[in-house]
Amino acid sequence: MARLFGTDGVRGVAGRDLTAELAMDLAVAAAHVLGDAGVFTATGRRPIAVVGRDPRASGEFLEAAVVAGLASSGVDVLRLGVLPTPAVAHLTAALGADIGVMLSASHNPAPDNGIKFLARGGFKLSDAVEDEIERRLGEDWSFPVGSAVGRVRDAYGEADRYITHVLSTARGGLDGLHVVVDCAHGAAHMVAPEALLRAGATVEAIGARPDGLNINAGHGSTHLDKLQQVVISRGADAGIAYDGDADRCLAVDHTGAVIDGDQIMAILAAAMHAGGELAKDTVVATVMSNLGFKLAMREAGIHVVETAVGDRYVLERMKADGYNLGGEQSGHVIMLDHATTGDGLLTSLHLLAVVASSGKSLRELAAIMTPLPQVLINVTDVDKGKAKSAELATAVTEAETELGDTGRVLIRPSGTEPMIRVMVEASSEDQATKVAEHLAGVVRAVCV
Repeated sequence: MARLFGTDGVRGVAGRDLTAELAMDLAVAAAHVLGDAGVFTATGRRPIAVVGRDPRASGEFLEAAVVAGLASSGVDVLRLGVLPTPAVAHLTAALGADIGVMLSASHNPAPDNGIKFLARGGFKLSDAVEDEIERRLGEDWSFPVGSAVGRVRDAYGEADRYITHVLSTARGGLDGLHVVVDCAHGAAHMVAPEALLRAGATVEAIGARPDGLNINAGHGSTHLDKLQQVVISRGADAGIAYDGDADRCLAVDHTGAVIDGDQIMAILAAAMHAGGELAKDTVVATVMSNLGFKLAMREAGIHVVETAVGDRYVLERMKADGYNLGGEQSGHVIMLDHATTGDGLLTSLHLLAVVASSGKSLRELAAIMTPLPQVLINVTDVDKGKAKSAELATAVTEAETELGDTGRVLIRPSGTEPMIRVMVEASSEDQATKVAEHLAGVVRAVCV
């Protein structure tokens, strides 16, 4: 059977794939697995869980199911209400909770939802712990009764604790900056505009009226058109777009040009490096980061360490080797000195703080790197197991020789579909397209 947990928790269409029964069973199993691992017993008190969600309509019944599962297992529950994923992660640590739960499907459409568990301290669970939770689903548990059952209370005011924390991490305010924020009708719709206002910016918010069904619909980091239009029409200095659960962000400059995650990381890395704050003068990125990012970092005297695609792999490498900045082209940026996960609000605050303190526009700062043309072709309905065939390897070697130092090739099987991704970077769009199409043809011929 396919693994229930994906790269970011358990996801599916709410009510069909992700049912109330499954949500409750997951919560019960998670409570027992973490308890068996000694997380709860060491505290000398009844365990505590914090539960947050994004504004999806299905989050209401899923929250009820998760809370019921936890409380019936003897866990006290604090309901945080609608908050970003990084806020739930921060509050898991700040409130001394033994487990955190976030209900969200990130940038997915409204019918989808997901359940993400966080360990004590606000970090994601390891694959091994997730597998143990999945293995013990539906076990014949012995449930507490009477005074031993968990108690439930609302803790909606804890949002301010998160905002205060984020503001405390930035040096200098945002006075004089005019910023448009697109909250994707999602989890950041209250905290992001409030935090940036408190930091001193003039803030206009769009995509900030969630109705439970409009999350990510035409707004947010996957739909930048509206933000670009508003930034230009209002004459704003910059625009920030969050995704549905606000664990990532992208930006646009005053001309409407997109500033992606690689450019954001480059700006932050350079500023931290100049201030002596970049641990080991190193930034962690994935194999999908643009070659232009790596060339820019080399020019700035900053090392780049690569990981597999996925913010969890970036975080694992950062924790293992003592790095404090890493992320993905998609806008997941992890600032480990201040957060345990990607945090769109934190990232945007620090990015805008560099703009304010430098006296340069976001466009000028983004010029630190020149993105190379990047072409991605998804070759579907193929045998992923043949992605390492000798014939394909020869074709890749020939392509790399043609591209030289100003290009690269990445052949990556999908983790969830019968698909192989072909990514090519080159000094020109035409060359990248030509090489990518040729390699895609080889994949179709070989991987059948």
